[in-house]
Amino acid sequence: MIPASLRALLDATDGQRRAEWAGREVWLANEAWGELVVSLQGAQVLHFLPAPEDATAEGSTSNAPDDAQAAGASASPDATSGEDEEALVAGGWLWVTPTPQALPGAIRGGIPLCWPWFADENTADESEDRSGPMHGPARKADWRLDAVDEHEEGVELHLSPLERLHSQLVPRAVIQANANRLHVELITEHRGETPVKITGALHSYLAVADVQACRVEGLAGARYLDKLADFAEREQQGELGVRGGLDRIYHTNAELTLDDGHRRLRIARQGSDSAVIWHPGDERPADTSAAAAGHFLCVESANTRLDPVWLVPGAQHLLGTTLSLETDA
Repeated sequence: MIPASLRALLDATDGQRRAEWAGREVWLANEAWGELVVSLQGAQVLHFLPAPEDATAEGSTSNAPDDAQAAGASASPDATSGEDEEALVAGGWLWVTPTPQALPGAIRGGIPLCWPWFADENTADESEDRSGPMHGPARKADWRLDAVDEHEEGVELHLSPLERLHSQLVPRAVIQANANRLHVELITEHRGETPVKITGALHSYLAVADVQACRVEGLAGARYLDKLADFAEREQQGELGVRGGLDRIYHTNAELTLDDGHRRLRIARQGSDSAVIWHPGDERPADTSAAAAGHFLCVESANTRLDPVWLVPGAQHLLGTTLSLETDA
């Protein structure tokens, strides 16, 4: 689910091109295998929609909430969009706010890169008083598109920051998209001389028909920290339903499934023993209306205080997430 202005850019794209959206340079692909949009601010995937295999798959309830969403066509605007808020348009596996912050603010939605720390767990912050930004500098930094490797089945992008973001650590991002899946990697290389403790996340905003109807499968029995209860440690009883605000860090590396009643999205994670589940509930951020907030749930591949990574000189760490549909087959 993306803003109408971003949908218009995709509709005007045949193949691949660069354009400007919300003051940022974005790379777009609209090809036989599907659609992809990446912002060069933050190396952030904003939109992904694979092409349906055939007309039957296009209408399948396991693949999409409705025909327009499956096909990626412009659907009716969100019925509750305000007068000053751009319409949200159905289509895609990711959600982007219709009211993104102006630069230098970050875009809420898609898959932001939280690096080299998650939230305010800024052990890798090199500022004198550790007053660096929430989730680290990567998501607001400018990145370059180093390579685009394309083939009939899809595309692979390689990106790196324009400027050095840490004195010892160097990140790069790899994005793979095809007709079956979206895969994102955040790779950290240690080029310094002393060990560094890092955390981070691929902060995926997943599009859903109605967040109140969602459930996340694969967490039953897992221990978690409840950030809304001062990090109280608890155990998940049964599968997770969404009935209000959530901010939990689950200690698990299991594959998860997000079921919104219309589509079952599989979320596999690499290099991660923390699964972060977040939705603001009624305490939504200023850049997101109540109507828009009802259409996303964050299910994040992360390294947190439960599984921080110590990198020694010369070492690398890969944090990854893979999204794919669970089909009836």
